[in-house]
Amino acid sequence: MGDSNKEMEFLESVTHTYVTSDSPQDRLIKTLAVRTFQPYMQRGKRALEFGCCDGFMTGLIAGHVDQLTVVDGSQTFIDMAKKRVPDNVEFVHALFEDFSPGCKFDYIFATYVLEHVGDAVGFLKIANRLLAEDGLLFLVVPNARAFSRQLARHMGLLDDLFALTPNDINHGHRRVYDRIALNRDIASAGMLQVGQGGLLLKLLADFQMDTLIENGILGEPQLEGLYKMGFEYPDLAGSLFSVCRRP
Repeated sequence: MGDSNKEMEFLESVTHTYVTSDSPQDRLIKTLAVRTFQPYMQRGKRALEFGCCDGFMTGLIAGHVDQLTVVDGSQTFIDMAKKRVPDNVEFVHALFEDFSPGCKFDYIFATYVLEHVGDAVGFLKIANRLLAEDGLLFLVVPNARAFSRQLARHMGLLDDLFALTPNDINHGHRRVYDRIALNRDIASAGMLQVGQGGLLLKLLADFQMDTLIENGILGEPQLEGLYKMGFEYPDLAGSLFSVCRRP
């Protein structure tokens, strides 16, 4: 119980570093993630979301499923998310490894979770056990090889693409993924992939992307183009996604 309390204290300590509802890029990437996952989804399903942050993506997911359960170790995030979601969402304040529902789920969403958890493969095994027989797990992680990150390395701002930056540490990240590392963890957890790719070719740092979007320099046509280029050049995309199923 002591370890659980320490982990919850750690989660609460990093909540203040996330002001995502104020970030145009964050809203965009989460909207694009749900758009990318939608072709794999059918109506009338039960879903689980691991981690809700401020609830922006929770609200998007809730519009595509009949029932949605959200598990988060931060009461602060749960309180924020409750204000922006419909009635078909149930919240559970617990660590992922302590969550014991009495049902299986057709869809499980873990967006920007794997980089945070202490044991990524162990977490994926938990998700595997909670999936219905024909269920799907939707994953999204930041990409170590994003164009913006490679640019930072060549500018002398980053020595190693896989090093945790001050921003990573500030957000409570414990690892950095590229496609090889993500595929390895998925396989180690005994899961199979039915889809994978990159989300949004990311040109510059988060705050710079926000400024370009806010000022209309990157408008709808440019952002749509960058979204499509994420599929064409996944190694340069800001985030990586995977759609997984049980073996």
